[in-house]
Amino acid sequence: MNAARNALVVLLLAASASALAAPASERSVRQLLQVMEARKLVDGMSTQLDTVMDHAVGSALRGGTPTDAQRAAIDRMKSRMVALEKGQLEWSKLEPTYLRLYQEAFSEEEVAGMLKFYRTPAGQALIHKMPLLMQKTMLEVQRMVADITPQMQQIMRDFLADMKAAGK
Repeated sequence: MNAARNALVVLLLAASASALAAPASERSVRQLLQVMEARKLVDGMSTQLDTVMDHAVGSALRGGTPTDAQRAAIDRMKSRMVALEKGQLEWSKLEPTYLRLYQEAFSEEEVAGMLKFYRTPAGQALIHKMPLLMQKTMLEVQRMVADITPQMQQIMRDFLADMKAAGK
């Protein structure tokens, strides 16, 4: 019985110690965001958005060549999307959110560990290769979704028909 009680005390102490861990400081989170090149990643979002838009346009055209009128519409849409994205997703607007979320999510000890890792060659490789990897992953997932879109549309049509029939 004493062993069980001792184990419970140890578990409670460990749980309370982790709950009492010092939250990450703004200074350490700023260092982490700098080492992770978060600003550069945010600035690179427009390139990713452009790639996504090009893929969406290509899917909509189904491999066809756009007419001059379609090309003008595509260009207008892209410039409106880029303007919207740049207005909302610039670093000066996002940085306070990053700081708050990282401070809420991580302890000072965890941030210190991440800083230590991201300063290593492996950490730097992750930082530099992850954006391209994520971009390629997004394109692959978009292709997969495009493949099942007709079935998803049929399921939605069937659902709407079922709902209409159930309402009678």
